[in-house]
Amino acid sequence: MHRLYPGISTPEAETGPCRGRVESLQWQIALRAIRLQCNVVVDWGVWSRAERDTCREEARAAGARVVLCFLDVPFDALWDRVCRRNAELPAGTFDISRADLLRWCKLFDPPTAEELALYDRQTLPAIAALR
Repeated sequence: MHRLYPGISTPEAETGPCRGRVESLQWQIALRAIRLQCNVVVDWGVWSRAERDTCREEARAAGARVVLCFLDVPFDALWDRVCRRNAELPAGTFDISRADLLRWCKLFDPPTAEELALYDRQTLPAIAALR
């Protein structure tokens, strides 16, 4: 986002039109890759059930199996990881404040067991730990 839109603030990147444009383009590229029978990992958005439903349905329509990897991490563990990330912040990367993380956690709609049942089973070993 910083490279495409220099000087953009975290709130602008979060809610402004720039994010939507970038994610839309990424999704179109992902669907094209799926149609070419390539594996795709989407590592953004999908904070709401509606977003996840749209991605799942469009990916399936393009011929993909769809696996949702959801890690239910406690807020304190997330904040610890963000603090370490912020301490080594690469140039051009957003600083994430505790207030940002709290706001995002409130916006996130975690998948229910019913929703998780709509996805294909993961056939690869699960990630044991994240650093």
